[in-house]
Amino acid sequence: MIESGRPRPRRPGGRGALVRLSPVVLTVVIAGLAYATPPELAFSRLLPAAPALAAAMWPVLPTVALGAACLGLMLGLSVVFPGLGTWWTAGGIIAVTVAAAYGSHVRLQRERTLFQVRLVADAAQQVVLSPMPRRFGDVEIESLYVAAAAEARIGGDFYEVVDTPFGVRLLIGDVRGKGLPAVGAAAAIVNSFREAAYGEADMVSVARRLDASSARYNAAFPPEGPMERFATALLVEIPHGGGPIGILNCGHPPPLLLAGGALRALEPSAPSPLLNLAELIGDHYHVDTFDLAPGDLLLLYTDGVTEARARDGKFFPLASWMGRQPRTPPHELLAALHRDLLHYSRGRLDDDIAALAVRLSDHRPERR
Repeated sequence: MIESGRPRPRRPGGRGALVRLSPVVLTVVIAGLAYATPPELAFSRLLPAAPALAAAMWPVLPTVALGAACLGLMLGLSVVFPGLGTWWTAGGIIAVTVAAAYGSHVRLQRERTLFQVRLVADAAQQVVLSPMPRRFGDVEIESLYVAAAAEARIGGDFYEVVDTPFGVRLLIGDVRGKGLPAVGAAAAIVNSFREAAYGEADMVSVARRLDASSARYNAAFPPEGPMERFATALLVEIPHGGGPIGILNCGHPPPLLLAGGALRALEPSAPSPLLNLAELIGDHYHVDTFDLAPGDLLLLYTDGVTEARARDGKFFPLASWMGRQPRTPPHELLAALHRDLLHYSRGRLDDDIAALAVRLSDHRPERR
């Protein structure tokens, strides 16, 4: 999970230590049963299972050490109970321990490779979701990013916020696809926005720059299969010193505005083309203006939020959820959203989630 562009490590589960000790517990249980029950039950023949289990979570040397301990226990039991078939079981322990040691070695190599891939994935994600302040003058902003696959921690959702001479400009969007190709397309769009937002006086020109960057990236790295790679995007401009905000929606879910206890979806009055589709359907972009008063909450989000499913298949009711929220700071709003999404979906998110919460301060400081 990433909040405000900063990675937050996941807390390890409290059962982790017990799970890692399970091969030892299994060894003790088997040895105790073998000693306390009649020899005919032959629980000692289960001892090879302990090093086999250890290979799934232990390094090579501890796995071999446990196998040696199991072999010693088997030999000790043979002294107390002659005729246990000691040599057959001992041979099984040795064979399983050798195989387990090799399996542990292969697993560790794969874990090292996966760790390096994760480092690259984190670096790539930080290119797209760079750290950002929680405040731009009188504008409070909080961000949330949750990858559907915690192991990957990477996806095609993106957002960015920049303070420009024309106002605070926000971008949020979603590239069709997953993995590094989607991240590359998202990075091309975000990097273009960081430049265009400062240099273009109107958002239509910004959107055209984003579409051109998306088209160039897809031409250089074409997607696999017949489907075109495109992206939805939402551009928002909040002027310095107040006034109506501008929103340009390129096929993205409409933002939600909570103002005075009333909820409103800021739907576009005319459609604008998705990024990388302007050449196909025309680059006719439209900017809508809306009032945003101090204290109002504006929520921008990707479709992973509204498409989170409960066990019965129902989608997360974002509009009704938002309508129940009190006047709260943006970080509290997104913390509640993240908590309730996980609760609603029982922790099984099917898509990446990105969201931005925006609020104008009630006490507006002077701009320097």
